[in-house]
Amino acid sequence: MVVYDTNGEQPLSAMISMITKDSPGVVTCLDEARHGFESGDYITFTEVQGMTELNGCQPVEIKVLGPYTFSICDTSGFTDYVRGGIVSQVKMPKKISFKSISSSMAEPEFLMTDFAKFDRPGQLHVGFQAIHAFQKKHNHLPSPWSQADGDELLTLAKEVNSAQTGSAKLEQLDEALIKKMSYVAAGDLAPVNAFIGGLAAQEVMKACTGKFMPIMQWLYFDALECLAEDEGFMLTEEECRSCRYDGQIAVFGTKLQDQLAKQRYFLVGAGAIGCELLKNFAMIGLGAGDGEVIVTDMDTIEKSNLNRQFLFRPSDVTKMKSDTAAAAVKQMNPSIKITGHQNRVGPDTERIYDDDFFEGLDGVANALDNVDARMYMDRRCVYYRKPLLESGTLGTKGNVQVVIPFVTESYSSSQDPPEKSIPICTLKNFPNAIEHTLQWARDEFEGLFKQPPENAMQYLTDPKFMERTLKLPGAQPVEVLEAVHKSIVTDCPQNWADCVAWARNHWQCQYSNNIRQLLHNFPPDQLWCPLLVWPKEMPSPPRFQH
Repeated sequence: MVVYDTNGEQPLSAMISMITKDSPGVVTCLDEARHGFESGDYITFTEVQGMTELNGCQPVEIKVLGPYTFSICDTSGFTDYVRGGIVSQVKMPKKISFKSISSSMAEPEFLMTDFAKFDRPGQLHVGFQAIHAFQKKHNHLPSPWSQADGDELLTLAKEVNSAQTGSAKLEQLDEALIKKMSYVAAGDLAPVNAFIGGLAAQEVMKACTGKFMPIMQWLYFDALECLAEDEGFMLTEEECRSCRYDGQIAVFGTKLQDQLAKQRYFLVGAGAIGCELLKNFAMIGLGAGDGEVIVTDMDTIEKSNLNRQFLFRPSDVTKMKSDTAAAAVKQMNPSIKITGHQNRVGPDTERIYDDDFFEGLDGVANALDNVDARMYMDRRCVYYRKPLLESGTLGTKGNVQVVIPFVTESYSSSQDPPEKSIPICTLKNFPNAIEHTLQWARDEFEGLFKQPPENAMQYLTDPKFMERTLKLPGAQPVEVLEAVHKSIVTDCPQNWADCVAWARNHWQCQYSNNIRQLLHNFPPDQLWCPLLVWPKEMPSPPRFQH
């Protein structure tokens, strides 16, 4: 199998400040940001001045020396480096080979999913072989919580372990773990099925596309910590009710199933994650008794939603997400009590989602697409001491956080580091990266078309606007009022011709006059010109074409 892209990320790039003539040559990047490369990565060069042999060269393997430096090939015979250059990562095909099933059984390679259970995969490797042997012998899995079947499975596991010849052989079996595997082997949990199904689908996509590294080579997932922590806890074989939840009752018992049916849960959002949560809620019987599931989403279904929001069909386009999703899961499990709302969560809807509403909840699940709403719901859950299931996705990545009052930290307790700010002087006079131009354009747009019209509208409609404005610090009151005066009086266009004239004059000022003034202030022929310091390039004022 050939993998063409091991991680699915965009190729990294960095700007160069120095390349040595040495064996191997050492590349130093600008210290504005770490290069992010790893040893073994392949890179190529563009726009290097002086050491032009590197421009467009074949991909070169690197060895990282530090956050801003790495070594490349022998550059001692190249011309002297002068300035500039961009280094870009090249995704190289990687050939992957796998062991046969027989050799992999004897010499397994485990992919760790939980480093707190470092020795668990080896135990599960033997345990699952014992379960297969039990099923082959009896034509059925061990009965739920059967002591006799648990003892027999342990005996089979010891036989399997004794027959091992390679690294799969364990020095000591975890007998309690093997018995737990026997007790719950007949279980059937919808959320775990969804996880395994998603995992299998991803591996198929990897094989079809050659993108992302496949699992090497065994992955054992367990969540035995979900079982009761009481060592003396034991269910009985008679607890199953011959109902749709028997697979779940076989693992957790009837008491937990009854509690699930009584739960009153609030789901915020019915998009991709919301659909998955609602499906799982229906499958496990959440709110399928005296409880209820309330789902709110103010959006309507669009055609672009259908590829990932699987509760919706083409005929549902333009319908409300919450109502449609509620009807879909009602078909999956007619017993579930579910209500759809079309409200945004926030201060404006606190008269709906008030004290009585939150006090009556057993928990909240977030399926939101913005941080502000997440933090608002987190604050509400902290205030009312309600458990919160927080989740989100970004491309192929995802995260889940379980927030339990007095046990875990809240969602708002940790935040991403602030984005690196760009100095105003760099934006106005010396932009040298694409993010500089994007930020400049954003600031320009807000300064022209967002803030002044908003202030003008508030001046015309809000009686307290002047009072608030005059309380602003420094020269801000004068600046705001001057902008309002321009928007309403001096610069207010009267017709289409005025708009065209304003646009033409603005272009002349921003893209011609300002550049000419910059060149006048910093002549290119002076001894040191900041416009010529890499990675800056000398600007040239364009001519307006009629």
